[in-house]
Amino acid sequence: MELGAFSVSLAVKDLIASQAFYEQLGFRVFHGDPGQHWLIMRNGNCVLGLFQGMFEKNMLTFNPGWDQAAQPTESFTDIRELQRELKSRGMGFLQEADEGGQGPASFLLLDPDGNPVLVDQHR
Repeated sequence: MELGAFSVSLAVKDLIASQAFYEQLGFRVFHGDPGQHWLIMRNGNCVLGLFQGMFEKNMLTFNPGWDQAAQPTESFTDIRELQRELKSRGMGFLQEADEGGQGPASFLLLDPDGNPVLVDQHR
């Protein structure tokens, strides 16, 4: 099962302070909009999303159809197919993608320790 690009989405209190901190660790902004309170930063293949006021908790994020540079992949498994496969394995969902939809969609799971896992397809 290919879930796509992986990143950690951090629920930050101060976007600019967090940006400065992660820049000290060698991360650089490559996407985002500070006016909308979010930035995506990279250091090599490591990707962090900084989100101020959007999420309650930090979460693991997977993006079907994207590589680690947020570029479209040649092929990918649609999020609805991933959701059906996970349901067949007995996984429970906090939020589900519309099975009848097409294109962008997302679903949300919790791991056994209560960590949110977001699968978010942008295309």
